[in-house]
Amino acid sequence: MNEVTAGIDIGGIDTEIGLFGETGECFKKATIITGDFPDVKKFINECSSIILSLRKEGNFKLNAIGVAAPNGNPNKGTIENAVNLSWKGTIPFAELLHRHIDLPVALTNDAKAAAVGEKLFGGAKKMQNFILITLGAGLGSGIYVHGHLLTGNLGLAGEMGHMIVENNGRMCNTKRKGCLESYASVTGIKRTVFALLSETVHESPLRNLSFKDLTGEEISKAAGNGDPIALEAFEFTARILGKALANVISLFDPEAVFVGGGLARAGDLLLKPTQKYINQNVFPAFEGKVRLLVSELLDTNGGIMGACALAWEKYKMEK
Repeated sequence: MNEVTAGIDIGGIDTEIGLFGETGECFKKATIITGDFPDVKKFINECSSIILSLRKEGNFKLNAIGVAAPNGNPNKGTIENAVNLSWKGTIPFAELLHRHIDLPVALTNDAKAAAVGEKLFGGAKKMQNFILITLGAGLGSGIYVHGHLLTGNLGLAGEMGHMIVENNGRMCNTKRKGCLESYASVTGIKRTVFALLSETVHESPLRNLSFKDLTGEEISKAAGNGDPIALEAFEFTARILGKALANVISLFDPEAVFVGGGLARAGDLLLKPTQKYINQNVFPAFEGKVRLLVSELLDTNGGIMGACALAWEKYKMEK
């Protein structure tokens, strides 16, 4: 009988549910539409039913459940005021799920779960100190120090996306100005592209796309073809991201920084200039000593693997 943990990766659009082994192999997976469940209790009931059904199909031994959620608080097991979910206020998600399935439940936000996944299943297996950032619609981050995920007093440690990097800069969805994720994310680079288009007369295939239709892939494709707007957008993004990472590296002394999320698929278009700006701004003792790497889980079930990895950590801790 295969031993597994269950993972629930809650997204604003879809939620993935799966069963994974201790070395990261996916045995079963299912997807539901998050918005189909405006009542969180009905959502939890559906997730529980799917987990139990998947377990029964494969006759698995289920050990624990991990949840990756927007605004997930690992210290309390709660989802707190997530702006892209219909459930308002503070939801005691882990407690409610535990009532349905009497097993250990661990919950954190999606970026921290991704860091746990990188530690158990990805490129950080042999590392004790590393940082993972996810560059998607926003910017999330997870930080490992001496082999442990940093959570902090309120469970909010590692909110790199909301570091202020520009005085009186772009408006963030937190109603603050100049947050890092307003520049270094898929949404951020789209805003940069449109700002550059408005300031120049360069011909660019990106002029034919609306903000809604513009994607990170389109910007990467244009940059790969030598488009000056796209290339400048990556350079601008890398300059801000590299400087921010230089400061964080000086604080936490990581062996490596992993980059995940959709924008990481740009590869060297983003990583090479970001590494350049890290080296220009970092405390000299760290120059050239911290690797900038693409997440090894980028093209896998990264979010749900992170949730399952979180469950494996919970199971081993309570075993």
